[in-house]
Amino acid sequence: VQLQASGGGLVQAGGSLRLSCAASRTISSSVVMGWYRQAPGKEREFVASIRSGRDPNYADSVQGRFTISRDNAKSTLYLQMNSLKPEDTAVYYCKAKIESENYWGQGTLVTVSS
Repeated sequence: VQLQASGGGLVQAGGSLRLSCAASRTISSSVVMGWYRQAPGKEREFVASIRSGRDPNYADSVQGRFTISRDNAKSTLYLQMNSLKPEDTAVYYCKAKIESENYWGQGTLVTVSS
């Protein structure tokens, strides 16, 4: 499966963006899908994940500001990001874990200016 992330851009602090991640084929709702990010000079870190039948998981740093969701009919994963902060600046990657194998999207850059 191929994942295509989009929706990044430049936004002022306090603003919002919605990221999308489109899969090249249908992905079961039981598959865990998530968002990760990598800031310049830092390691990639977990942001949020979602799986049917379970509550979404969020990193403490984004809890209450970001919302992960998915449209299974469209095989698309979303990340709604509100109240953005300069420290949210990073390349955001989507991921699907299918049968113990991780599939990554190519990343989309989010830049938050102060």
